[in-house]
Amino acid sequence: MPYGKDEKVIMFATNDKDHADLKIRLYYNGLGQGEFFRLVIASVLEDDENMLELIEKFKEQKNVSKTKRAVVTKARSRAKNIKRQFKLDEDDIENIFDILEKEYPEL
Repeated sequence: MPYGKDEKVIMFATNDKDHADLKIRLYYNGLGQGEFFRLVIASVLEDDENMLELIEKFKEQKNVSKTKRAVVTKARSRAKNIKRQFKLDEDDIENIFDILEKEYPEL
């Protein structure tokens, strides 16, 4: 399958049993492998609460230092507070950029 110039292929290896079990579970849930991994990527990029919780559990299991985990948690908390303080959502941010683009087309 040809990919566009802005698309990247992500690959990793796993054993035959895990691969087969994953395909069966995904089939049962009505998902293809590509859909599943794009969902995971989107969940990480959008700071989905369920994904963040899963990542935190994984970091605890892998003994990532509490200090490193605390730094990330504090940064996320600050970002949430700023968004809440200014009550900005994605549409608001997009509207701000649209206004700026109209006002300053040379930017």
